Amino acid sequence: MINSQTISLESIVGQVEGNIVSDMGGEKVMLSISNGKYYNLGEIGGVIWDAIEKPLPIEELIDNLLNEYQVDRETCEQQVLSFLEMLLKEEIILIRS
Repeated sequence: MINSQTISLESIVGQVEGNIVSDMGGEKVMLSISNGKYYNLGEIGGVIWDAIEKPLPIEELIDNLLNEYQVDRETCEQQVLSFLEMLLKEEIILIRS
């Protein structure tokens, strides 16, 4: 199924259940039970994954990252939205507008 949802800063994002997640050397890795694919989310991707365990507005997620890491807002927004678009395409997150 191709996901045609769009993601915006006002969207609420959460994890799809049914994934096996583990920490390996400071990076988060995941196996999706539903599609059988393996993902290396990386260090920051792992932080994002943990943050969306419970549904969270993307704007709040970005604010939390800005408080934790030294990055400008525009870069953070672009990178987070791009990462979430990839996860949405793989159908391992849910988006509510």
